[in-house]
Amino acid sequence: MNTTKTKEILLAEQTLLEGELGNIARFNTETNQWEATPDTDLMNMSDDNDAADRFEDFEERTSMLKTLQARLTDIKEAIAKIDASSYGKCEVCGKTIESDRLEANPAAPTCKEHMNG
Repeated sequence: MNTTKTKEILLAEQTLLEGELGNIARFNTETNQWEATPDTDLMNMSDDNDAADRFEDFEERTSMLKTLQARLTDIKEAIAKIDASSYGKCEVCGKTIESDRLEANPAAPTCKEHMNG
């Protein structure tokens, strides 16, 4: 597996995810965490239905944030493994992760046997 090419793919996805996160959240440098932000267009509305819309939007953003943040964490960990020359090893059993699994998901932390565990 060409780790240089894999790292380029992971870095590109990291940039994309950080851009998507920037659209729905802000990075809090004090906590080193992304925090969902409300849609500013919805913030200017004033009745009860609008308040419900704002709450629903914030809940959606929070859910998306969790998904994007988890993926970003996986990508950063994979990049760190490439840099440490430990990329492609299953975190559970230490065996080499199958190449087709890494092609499908370059940030995969486990082999196929342990992917759901």
